[in-house]
Amino acid sequence: MSEKETLVISSKVKAFIKEASELKCSAAVIDVLSDKVRALCEAAIQSAKADGRKTVQEKDFK
Repeated sequence: MSEKETLVISSKVKAFIKEASELKCSAAVIDVLSDKVRALCEAAIQSAKADGRKTVQEKDFK
């Protein structure tokens, strides 16, 4: 997987923002959100590894 691959569904994010606020969403927001999701996943992976597990669990997202 490419490190800069989009990890969020842009149409869903844009629809959520529009429904919640009547605001539009720039394309750059999707890249920023993907970067944040990537960082959260990397931290969760490290947490699971530190606990000696081979499965990332919801508790790894602190």
